[in-house]
Amino acid sequence: MKDQLEKLRYPIGKFSKPEIITDEIIKSWINTIAKFPEYLKNEVNKLSVKDLELTYRPDGWTIRQLIHHCADSHMNSFIRFKLALTEETPIIKPYKEDLWSNLADSEMPIESSIKILEGLHARWAFLLSNLKGEELKREFINPESNKRLDIETAIGIYAWHCNHHLAHVINAKKV
Repeated sequence: MKDQLEKLRYPIGKFSKPEIITDEIIKSWINTIAKFPEYLKNEVNKLSVKDLELTYRPDGWTIRQLIHHCADSHMNSFIRFKLALTEETPIIKPYKEDLWSNLADSEMPIESSIKILEGLHARWAFLLSNLKGEELKREFINPESNKRLDIETAIGIYAWHCNHHLAHVINAKKV
């Protein structure tokens, strides 16, 4: 039962950092980030209000909450990237995503978050596509883990995050 819940929670597995991050891998990750809003929109554009309340696992977020979470998470990430590019190893501000997912705006129609994701991902992918080698090595610190994270690894984590939640939406629709 525990293994089954873990598979539902991580349908594409957990992020695994490649030993060597090549330019091709980074380009692939940036493409995933660029295309995510389109892929997400294609998965949800014909869902009813009732369908948006489907969950991908017991006690998991609804499709509606997943979409709003992606907008919240990716806005935070974009800001973290910009801080890392403009400050010397900034300490980022964590947030309580589970609490955010239960705020009043998580009950709104999904269109506003889809629009946020479309605009945000266009800017984010453009920014990432124009980074030079030394910029990819810039870091920020997560105070929750007290670990440094470089931008090139963070690109991979957020490409994974896109695919991770896209898989959640796809799986919720099968319920």
